[in-house]
Amino acid sequence: VNQILLFLLVLTVCAILYNKVHQVPSALKNETVDLESPEEMEEEIPVVICAAAGRMGAAVAAISSIHSNTEASVLFYIVGLKTTIPHIRKWIENSKLKEIKFKVVEFNPMVLKGKIRQDASRPELLQPLNFVRFYLPLLIQKHEKVIYLDDDVIVQGDIQELYDTKLAPGHAAAFSDDCDLPSTHEMIRSVGMQNTYMGFLDYRKQAIRDLGISPSTCSFNPGVIVANMTEWKHQRITKQLEKWMQRNVEENLYSSTLGGGVATSPMLIVFHGKYSSINPMWHIRHLGWSPDARYSEQFLQEAKLLHWNGRYKPWDYPSVHTDLWENWFIPDPSGKFKLTRPDS
Repeated sequence: VNQILLFLLVLTVCAILYNKVHQVPSALKNETVDLESPEEMEEEIPVVICAAAGRMGAAVAAISSIHSNTEASVLFYIVGLKTTIPHIRKWIENSKLKEIKFKVVEFNPMVLKGKIRQDASRPELLQPLNFVRFYLPLLIQKHEKVIYLDDDVIVQGDIQELYDTKLAPGHAAAFSDDCDLPSTHEMIRSVGMQNTYMGFLDYRKQAIRDLGISPSTCSFNPGVIVANMTEWKHQRITKQLEKWMQRNVEENLYSSTLGGGVATSPMLIVFHGKYSSINPMWHIRHLGWSPDARYSEQFLQEAKLLHWNGRYKPWDYPSVHTDLWENWFIPDPSGKFKLTRPDS
């Protein structure tokens, strides 16, 4: 019996010593281990672009230009309506863009019910996807910083530079001021466009005057946004935007004669004096405001991002600087989307 007890004691001691030597570190128990060091981990750049019916070629060209001009890891969030999602997915998966990282997100237009005032002068501005930028935190969950781009842009620089835009403490977004470059001032004068709050808000209305914003205040363009999701949610930006949309339905506060700012105007109100600035060369605008007014070729070659905001789009005719846009366009494998050209 004593020998058996001694044997069991020795066996127990050996087992204890074995466990001490081969013990699994507690930090690894029941956890997934990331073997990459912080230096090796690659930060993903989330880019939100809408794919609207009738202009999906725009989204494809924008994505193509971004993907081709960066070594960064970009995750594209392509937002569409239920009826358009199959088309854009097929386009990407059956073209050279099949290698990109992307997620297709369905936008439910019911969130806009009762919040949009009908405007016959620019009906295209009332399309549901034009308001996706208001709802970024609801569509994009896991990212702290997000880039939103209108579909009618071409990116000629490295999107990493835009993503690295510094936002001041307490700012939920960065935009481009409409008064930032002399070259854009010349374009604005040539097409008779305004670049102040007067061009977007109806200062005859008491609710607008009560804001205390001078009508000569420089406006900004929300077609390119670098957004901080934490601040956006903390400041309840989406709720604030919706409040002004509903007030516009009731009081008709937005001027549609010049700016046509159905989506821009509430952002001008909510972000007034509370946004950071994007490098001017990262948002060269107004290429779609006139079929005749043109920038110099040298200026456009130096630009990091081109934006055909306005009525005259580069996939339609007439339009300007279409060659810079077509460099990145990928034909629709289904043949549904076709470019409109003089000889077509």
